[in-house]
Amino acid sequence: MDFQEFLRSVFNFDNYGELLALVQNSIWAGAVLGLLGGLVGTFVMKRDLAFAVHGISELSFAGAAFALLIGADIVFGSLIGSVAAALLLGLMGVRARDKNSIIGVIMPFGLGLGILFLALYEGRAANKFGLLTGQIVSVDTVQLQALAGTAAVVMVALVLIWRPLTFASVDPELAEARGVPVRGLAIAFMVLLGISVALSIQVVGALLVLALLITPAAAALRVTSSPRMVVMLSVAFAVTATVGGILLALGGRIPISPYVTTLSFLIYVACRIIGGVRARRGLVGRRVQSNPVRGASLQA
Repeated sequence: MDFQEFLRSVFNFDNYGELLALVQNSIWAGAVLGLLGGLVGTFVMKRDLAFAVHGISELSFAGAAFALLIGADIVFGSLIGSVAAALLLGLMGVRARDKNSIIGVIMPFGLGLGILFLALYEGRAANKFGLLTGQIVSVDTVQLQALAGTAAVVMVALVLIWRPLTFASVDPELAEARGVPVRGLAIAFMVLLGISVALSIQVVGALLVLALLITPAAAALRVTSSPRMVVMLSVAFAVTATVGGILLALGGRIPISPYVTTLSFLIYVACRIIGGVRARRGLVGRRVQSNPVRGASLQA
């Protein structure tokens, strides 16, 4: 098989227009999840909770797998697992070392439970695979409304606590001394994070949820230090990766998650390169200012 035949076996855009008309709800759902992931991800990076996202996703996966096994709503089961994990981390993981050890215990436990439930499930194999790798190509109007409503509640709650949460994330000791309820904010954010993880699993699955909640914000931090620009770029990157992944998946024969994660990764690599170039230019500029004679010789 040559390269062209390989591409043909992976991508097929013959009926793309017809397929695009059928997945309008999926595209809107992807945009909503990208917006949510970009907003929440900025605080995940500020609070150094990347590892926690992975731990929450494992229990979310277990909850979804159990719901699938008993014939209940998968999204509801995922939410229960995510919120339970988030509350556990918020209540017990006060210090970073404690939190990391708790996450290290939760991750294999949740993954093991999820695999057990999937092994007991005797239904379609595609349903099992979708929990791990995501599937959002068949979102109906009711599901879209529920998804958008839940995401809107999370975003409104996040906006309401934005300023004190930012203060508590940047300098928790000073914030606590100023009377900011640092512990309460931590628990509230963990709950919002748990809900966001559960919703994001619908797109990229339990194994790759970091692509929506970590990578866009990490990429934004590589190219700017402005808090507002970080939020705006994080949202833009997340929406681009999510919607772009859906659009590519329509013409592909593999699950949606590789497209979303690859786009997210490419955005991060590009931002890292841009950030590196800017850092080198800034270093050269500082050297020129500190040594104008040498700077003139370099320019010559």
